Amino acid sequence: MKNTIYLSSKAFILKSIFTFLLCLVAISSFAQDKTKMIGNKPREGSANNSFSAVKGGQVGIRMNAGRKQVQLLKLNFHAANQSGDSVPFKVNVYKMNGKLPADTNLVVAEIKGTIPKYENGGHQLVTVDLSPYNVVVSGQILVSIEFLTTKNGSEISFACGLLNGGTFHKEPGIDKWKKIPVVGADFNVLVKKLK
Repeated sequence: MKNTIYLSSKAFILKSIFTFLLCLVAISSFAQDKTKMIGNKPREGSANNSFSAVKGGQVGIRMNAGRKQVQLLKLNFHAANQSGDSVPFKVNVYKMNGKLPADTNLVVAEIKGTIPKYENGGHQLVTVDLSPYNVVVSGQILVSIEFLTTKNGSEISFACGLLNGGTFHKEPGIDKWKKIPVVGADFNVLVKKLK
C-alpha cells in the first residue's frame, strides 16, 4: 500500500513537471518573432525590366506591409548587372500617397548595398540587411533602390513577373515617379510583426 501511494505521488510529480515544461515551450513559441515576406515572389527569371545606372535614379515596387506596424528586416531581389563593375545603391522607403509615393523618405540613415558585376550570364541574388536601421512601417509602401553612381553603358536588369503590380521608376532631377504597369520587379522584404 505504501509503495502504491509512493509511486502515484512520484508519478504525479513527474506529470506536473512535464506539464510545466510543455507550458514553457508553448509560451516561448508565442513569444518568438513572427516574420513574413512582403512584395513580389522571388525568382531568377528572364529580365524584362532594365534601367541604366544613373546617379539619383530609382527603381522600386509597391508593397503592402499590412495594417499593423512591421519592422523591415531584409531586402532581396535578383539582378543582372551588364557593366564591368559593381553598382552601389541605397535603399529608400516611401509611404504611398494614393497611386504614387509620397516625397518623404522613411529611411533616416543611409542603407547601402551593391549590385555585383556581371558573372556567368545570369541574375544574382542581391540582399541588404535592414534590421540594424529599425525602419518601422504599415500600410502601402514603396521600396526602392537609388543608384549612387553613374556607370556609362550599364544596364541593370531585374528579374520580374507579369501582372504583379508593376515597377515604379524615377529619373534623377525629375520629381515625378513613372510606373510600368504590367511588369513588376521581384523585390521582396522580410518583415517582423510588431506587437
